[in-house]
Amino acid sequence: MRYIFNRRRIPLIFGLFIHFSVGSQHVESVKPFAPIDYLESVPIQQERRLGDRIARDLYRDPDYIDDPVMGDYLHAIWQPLMSAARTRGEISPELDAGFAWQLLQGKDRTVNAFALPGGYFGIHSGLVGIVTSKDELASVLAHELSHVTQRHIARLMSRQSEQAPWLVGAMILGALAASKNPGGANAVIVGGQAAAAQSQLNFSRDMEREADRTGFAVATQAGFAPQGFVSMFEKLQQNNRNNDSGNFPYLRSHPLTTERIADMRSRIPEGSPTATTTTTSLEHSMVSARARVLSNASVDGLRAWFAEVEPALLAKVSAPQRVASLYGATLAALKLRNYERAAIYRDALMLAVQGDGPALHQWRYLSAELAVAAGRNDQALSALGFDRPPKTRAELLMWVGLQVAFGRADAAADAAQLWVLEQPRDAAMWQQLAKARSAQGRTVAAVRAEAEVNVAQLDYTAALERLKAAQSLAKTSLKEADHIEASVVDARTRQVEQLLREQAVER
Repeated sequence: MRYIFNRRRIPLIFGLFIHFSVGSQHVESVKPFAPIDYLESVPIQQERRLGDRIARDLYRDPDYIDDPVMGDYLHAIWQPLMSAARTRGEISPELDAGFAWQLLQGKDRTVNAFALPGGYFGIHSGLVGIVTSKDELASVLAHELSHVTQRHIARLMSRQSEQAPWLVGAMILGALAASKNPGGANAVIVGGQAAAAQSQLNFSRDMEREADRTGFAVATQAGFAPQGFVSMFEKLQQNNRNNDSGNFPYLRSHPLTTERIADMRSRIPEGSPTATTTTTSLEHSMVSARARVLSNASVDGLRAWFAEVEPALLAKVSAPQRVASLYGATLAALKLRNYERAAIYRDALMLAVQGDGPALHQWRYLSAELAVAAGRNDQALSALGFDRPPKTRAELLMWVGLQVAFGRADAAADAAQLWVLEQPRDAAMWQQLAKARSAQGRTVAAVRAEAEVNVAQLDYTAALERLKAAQSLAKTSLKEADHIEASVVDARTRQVEQLLREQAVER
């Protein structure tokens, strides 16, 4: 079965939890709450294994992306939320250790985010592109985080055996159809939902309210403005007006947006600012523009950015809007390989972000990105401005690649190796390490790093093939370093074989 980001298809969780989009309207269907004592029937490990299966398909989906700039920005929001949830006791030590707690990016223009079993979370670039502040983005992430910390999916799983067989059948048929005919899957799933909607939605509202309220507490404790929840809900409400007449409240899988807004407003402490708008930083406007470019990278979509930077238009908009337009036009020109035009917009952007540290940081990375694309690695390294490995993932990924290009493979490999020791599921960094090891002439270590790319994306079959290749290379190598690496490869081979056996049992 396939679990996919694309808005024309349906990310499913084996008939347990359905998220999909119809046009720009997001729909979510869930089964009712189970009593708390049912949670014992769904061990953490079982939910994690289900999440791993879904994530494995998401990694293969053409709409999956791993943009390091967006990733760093999301991580800077995600980590304070996780810390706050731990402090509040929302995440037990067992749950903390057992779940993945990973964000997966989807290249999709729809405004959506979703929680999956086992602590995986999907976030569409369309969502990053529409929010106007970190606070709004934090509100969505905190809401989805709370679905997982409150074990909503476990509650749904525990009731699976009590679900009507015909509805389970409809959902499984939809999952099977999704792998062959996305349109057909829509028809099957929607038909099953409509018949069961009235009996399910009241419980779904309870889950959404619980996620709202827990998420609100987590986000505010993490330091995000409570107004972010209200302004985000107002955006969703405005978006839905074009797609929902509002005449069928009982056929909605979310609480009415006006009710959710009122609930969040009532939770803002007295004396706090009453305005529902949140401040848009220049850094946020740049990341938001990047998300919009990535979600619509067609030639026409990229060229549309050039109209936004006409001097007459730029003179009429706010500073964040001006910066967003210039950033988007620079990145669009880069992707169209019009490097001269990109440089013009980049220079104008530099003037627009002077004096703003975080925005200048984003500008430097964009400048380096442009230089790499144009084949000017010396300018890229100069733009990054680091003599030693940088601390952010986006910059480190680029820095490692540049070090290899300049013949400094040892420094590149050391930096990448240190990173993956702490972040072993970073597929992109493993790929950079593989290139660095290859440049060092350490072929066995390079192939082993390629295997770790597959492990990080849960593709154990492909990982085992690379590990077997590394074993074969080690047997014929005369290098001492390869023989030392061979023992590591042998151990990893046994571990991956065990993971494959576990997968076979699950099927």
